Amino acid sequence: MEHTTIYLILAASFGLFMAWGIGANDVANAMATSVGSKALTLKRAVIIAAIFEFTGAFLAGGQVTSTIRKGIIDANLLSGTPEVLIFGMLAALLAAGLWLLIATRYGLPVSTTHSIVGAIVGFAAVGIGIEAVKWSKVGSIAASWVISPIIAGTIAYALFRSVQKLVLNTKDPMKNAKRYVPIYIFLTGFMISLVTMFKGLKHIGLNLSKTEAYTMSFAVGIVCAMIGAFLIRRISFNKERNISYHFHDVERVFGVLMIFTACAMAFAHGSNDVANAVGPVAAIVSVVSSGGEIAQKSAMPIWILLLGACGIVVGLIMYGHKVIATVGSKITELTPSRGFCGELAASTTVVLASGTGIPISTTHTLVGAVLGVGFARGISALNLRMIGSIFMSWIITLPAGGVLAIIFFYVLSTIFG
Repeated sequence: MEHTTIYLILAASFGLFMAWGIGANDVANAMATSVGSKALTLKRAVIIAAIFEFTGAFLAGGQVTSTIRKGIIDANLLSGTPEVLIFGMLAALLAAGLWLLIATRYGLPVSTTHSIVGAIVGFAAVGIGIEAVKWSKVGSIAASWVISPIIAGTIAYALFRSVQKLVLNTKDPMKNAKRYVPIYIFLTGFMISLVTMFKGLKHIGLNLSKTEAYTMSFAVGIVCAMIGAFLIRRISFNKERNISYHFHDVERVFGVLMIFTACAMAFAHGSNDVANAVGPVAAIVSVVSSGGEIAQKSAMPIWILLLGACGIVVGLIMYGHKVIATVGSKITELTPSRGFCGELAASTTVVLASGTGIPISTTHTLVGAVLGVGFARGISALNLRMIGSIFMSWIITLPAGGVLAIIFFYVLSTIFG
């Protein structure tokens, strides 16, 4: 194979660009509700997200990755033409990265998984043939547009209604917060622990059985609830502070909770979604270093994970504020209790999906959860125009990734072919 050095330089550059896009667009999934509800300032959220996203991506991003994300095409079909795989993966990274940049520019939260899937489908359709694409897989991924926001929205709606009924709309909100919030803390610890085990730690080789994962998460939930109950008892109720807004101290309780959920979601997100950027890079490196052999799985060199982790952090610091602003404050007005319900509903949906194998998008899940919380206060609490723009960007993502990848595939084939 000729041009091997150029292929490796391009793979590293485009992979970094894609990881940058994931950081800029997708990290809002972990931090938007905390910033929107003012539980965290933007600066603190960015620092926390940078630490946990990096740790998740680097420590738990996976030693081995499928050559082609989500098994949309069979890698064996490319065994005789390694260049097609290299051009295709380069085109897919560049296309998905560019689409994420465009979406982030307008503050629209889109799915990084859908971006890369659309791009791979595009290159496969022209590079190998339309019959090479497993359309049933693509169909199930597209179905997640509808499924994940509905599940998350329903759970968030129910959760927030329960917070209203048990705490906020009672005669003594603070007394009831001390009584019921430890239960919510238990649920949070339990769910977030499961998300971390299913999504975050499976790559390290901690192959826990479902029973072990649930038992450990249950124990984590109990410990969190006990610590939470102890800390809440120490929060004094100050009448002065609560005159203008009589939920001030109650919201402080939920605010503390949200910081925990945000950290764990950032870790799980980093470990899970970094594959969208580094998977194609690993595939290219594997083909180039083996002299053109294509395997179904490729090893993940440490430098590629480091590249992905750094890219995510830089994207978040440079441009993450745009999508955080959209999800955190432009869909509906969030308080810590509302944001907490959204975050817990999103993580619960991720756990349900991991357990049942439904393909979901973290972005769609969180936006659905924020919608559910807003809807619990009535349709007037929602910014319908913003929601319309977000839904449109979701529908466009797969075809946009595909069309851009086709263009870049032809350009690369012409230059190197």
